[in-house]
Parts: sequence; C-alpha cells; structure tokens
Amino acid sequence: MTKDQLGESPCWDADAQALNWIDALGGALWRLRAGAEQPERHELPAPVGSIAPCRGAAVVVALRNTFARYDFATRTLQHRAGIPVDHPKVRFNDGKCDPAGHFLAGTMHVDRQPGEAIVGGLYRLRTDHRVEQLADDIGFANGPCFSPDGRVLYLADSLERTIWAYDYDPDGPLRNKRVFARTHEFDSGPDGATVDAEGFVWTVLTRAARLARYAPDGRLERLIDLPASYPTSICFGGPRLEHLYLTSISRSARLQGNKAQDGGLFRIEGLAAPGLMPDRFGGCQSAELEVTSRIS
Repeated sequence: MTKDQLGESPCWDADAQALNWIDALGGALWRLRAGAEQPERHELPAPVGSIAPCRGAAVVVALRNTFARYDFATRTLQHRAGIPVDHPKVRFNDGKCDPAGHFLAGTMHVDRQPGEAIVGGLYRLRTDHRVEQLADDIGFANGPCFSPDGRVLYLADSLERTIWAYDYDPDGPLRNKRVFARTHEFDSGPDGATVDAEGFVWTVLTRAARLARYAPDGRLERLIDLPASYPTSICFGGPRLEHLYLTSISRSARLQGNKAQDGGLFRIEGLAAPGLMPDRFGGCQSAELEVTSRIS
C-alpha cells in the first residue's frame, strides 16, 4: 500500500471512518477511507512531527517548530502558531489531543552531547491558539496519551527508555511526575503509544520489534511480536475501535529496514479490549485563519 521512510502518528477519524497517518521524512499525509483499497496522498513540508484529527475533514499538524491546520478538501495548510525554538537538531515529534480539545506535541533533540541542556520539551496548543510549554526536561518525546478519565498523561522519553505519568489538568501545569514503566530490558526506548478502554497502555518498542501492553499500575501485561523491523506508532480504529493500526520505518537517519514490508501500514486484530474514542482538536475552525500556503 505505502512504503514510508518514517511512518508515524496514525490517528482515526471516527466521523469519516478514515485512518490518517504521515511519512514524517517524506512529507506525505495519508488518508485511507473505510472500504478504499488505496489511501489518498497529501503533501506537507517535511519534516512532519505528528497530526491529530480536527472537527471536519482536517487535521492539526506539528511541523518542524510550528503548528498548522491541513484541510483535506481544499488541500490548504493554514499556519497557526509557533514555538520559540529554532535549533538545527530540534523539531516537533509525537503529539495527541487531550479530552478538552487541546493538542499536545513534544520535541526531539537529537545528537545531544553529554552535559548539553535539552532544548524544547512538551508544548500545548490550546483551542484559542495560545501555546504553553508544559515540560522542558523531555529530550525525545514520544507516545503522549491519556487515561480514560483524562486525569493522567503518559509521556515517553525514548532516549531515557522511560514512560512517565503525570497528573493532568487541561487548564493547568503538569504535576506529580513519576515513573510509569521502563523499557531497558528490551534494549529499546518506548515509541508511539495509546490507551485502551480498560485503561491499559500500549507502547511500541521500536528496536525490539514488539508491542507492549501495560496495566494502569505499570505492570507489563503482554508482549506481541511485530512483523516490521522497526515499528513506530499505533492507534485504535475501525467501526468499534476494535483494531490497532501500526506504522513503521523503511529508512530513517539511524535505522534501515531489511524486510519487504518495512515502511508499511499494518492492522492488528483480536485484541483484549477496544480503544477509546479519539479526541479531536477544538480550535480548527477554518474561518479563523488566513491561508498562507497551498499544498497540491
């Protein structure tokens, strides 16, 4: 179907019954509608960090250091806000919406030297388009996701091989940072993640080619071997949110796949529990923004 250099950020659009995902390095935004054999390709300026659904046929996008809105029907990109970071080794990475409709996206600071301060962190784009920095101590943010009641934020620092948990308030700062799980035993940092309807956290172990499911108390509940050399991220989708969709790498700055299916999209069935209804960004009304570029 596709062969992405760096497949990332799958997200389910429940209204359209469509799956969206990106090739972060190739600048592709893919949209696969239910029943379609092939996805639509839309172009974005690479590198792309992450996407999340908006109301209507659109997604909110974290680009290198700015937020934008992409409209599928008009193929227009509307720039929204930026962060005060312009560093050659820092860009946006993974992101997710919270239950209040804000979009959270974290950065990755690559090739950071011992003793070098982290640049970037975790940012929140509010529905009124204000940007807040929530954390400045996350060097390689991945897998933001929320407990079913929205009161706990899970966020991985892949280089630290740790998933952190925070008490979350959509109108306040993060509190009570604590270790949820560590993945050193798998010789892999945690990557993309999601939470199922039972409150269990699923995370991709990229270098181990596995998927881990953790109980709400941080206990490892199961491991699933994956068919891609380097899987990246996941989301629940399908009519009853009964499937997991998985993206993967064929070639990135550090990793080179060696299987024919690497870079592809996969669907995992027969899961212990369905997913949660995906949260949408609440600030995507197109009339509020000037169209600054058109991507054909």
